[in-house]
Parts: sequence; structure tokens; C-alpha cells
Amino acid sequence: MTNAAAGGRPSLTGWPVNLLIEGRKVVVIGGGRIAARKIAPLVELGALVTVVAPLIRDEIRAMALTVVEREFRVDDLDDAWFVVTATDQPAVNRAVFEAAETRRVFCNSADDPANCSVTLMSLVRQGDLVVAIGSGGRSPALATWLRQHVGTEMGPEYSALVELLSEARESMRAEGHSSEDANWQKAFESGIVDLVRAGQMTEAKELLRACL
Repeated sequence: MTNAAAGGRPSLTGWPVNLLIEGRKVVVIGGGRIAARKIAPLVELGALVTVVAPLIRDEIRAMALTVVEREFRVDDLDDAWFVVTATDQPAVNRAVFEAAETRRVFCNSADDPANCSVTLMSLVRQGDLVVAIGSGGRSPALATWLRQHVGTEMGPEYSALVELLSEARESMRAEGHSSEDANWQKAFESGIVDLVRAGQMTEAKELLRACL
């Protein structure tokens, strides 16, 4: 159960996780503009998306997913791992949430925190590096602004840096050393990000070796 937050809205402070949805059934209730925005990253991540709505936009039909043109039924959530509700009808949002709770399926309802068991965060992604920003459901606009702010700093060099650091970590483990004992902060403070940003990968590797 959620606790009340300021303004009478439920508190949505939770445990941030990375949900692995590739190959898993995800149901989206709604077929409009907001639904399309929710569906796109699900498809990109390999989820098996089923869309249920009386009216469905053409751009959603073009996303290579299962489309069911009718009102929501509780059995739409059979075998589902996750459900997203993107409608402007509070009664539908509630019905989906209650059906999800009964089936122990996590549910996100767009702009309707009272009918959520999961909230979605604003993301900045560079390869395997992901920064998630949330506001406990109280100001999605601020989370979006911060995502844009962080995104201007976190360019593609960070994806290359992840690869470099991962290689160094695996090399240490292969040699029988613990990567937990390495002084990774020293590498960051010595300018390794600037070297990778400039494309000086040889110099970055040498700096990393010297720091570790």
C-alpha cells in the first residue's frame, strides 16, 4: 500500500530496478498518442507487446505487435509480466490496476499514481550505461528536465568508457584479483573521461593501468 504524500497524492517512493522484458508479454491498454510513446521503448527492448483499445493509431499498428481492438477485459492480463495503462478514463485505469493486483502483475498507469504499482523514470542511456531520474511521481516534468540536463553531459564517450572499464575489470578477475580493491575513482579523477572523449583510447588504457 502507498502512503499519502504532500498534496494528498500517494507516495511513490520505491526500489529502482532494471526490468528485463525481452521475450516477455507486456500489455498496453490504450491506443492513442501517449500509448504510442510508451510502446516504442518496449518494442525496442524486445518485449512481446499486446495493445488493447477500441481505437488504435496507425503508428501503433506499424510497430509489429499484437493488436486487439476492443475494450479491456481482465483476461487480457493472462500470462502478462507487466501492464501499462495509457487512457484518459479513470474507471478503465482502476479496472486494469485491480486486475493486475489480483494476478500479481506490475502496473503503470500514465499520470494516475493511485493506480500504479510501478512508476517509470526518465532515462539517459548510452550503451549499457543508464541514468534513471525520478521524482516519486510528484513532478515528472522536473525529471524530464533533469534528463535533458544530464543528457547534454553524458555523450557517446561514456558508452566507450563502459567498454574500457568492463575489459579492465574482467582482466583483473581473470588474473585472480578482486575488482573491488581497485582504485577506480583515481582513474576518473585523473582525466580518463576526457581522454576517451578525445578518442585517445591508447592513452586512456595506459592511464587506467597506472591507476589500478
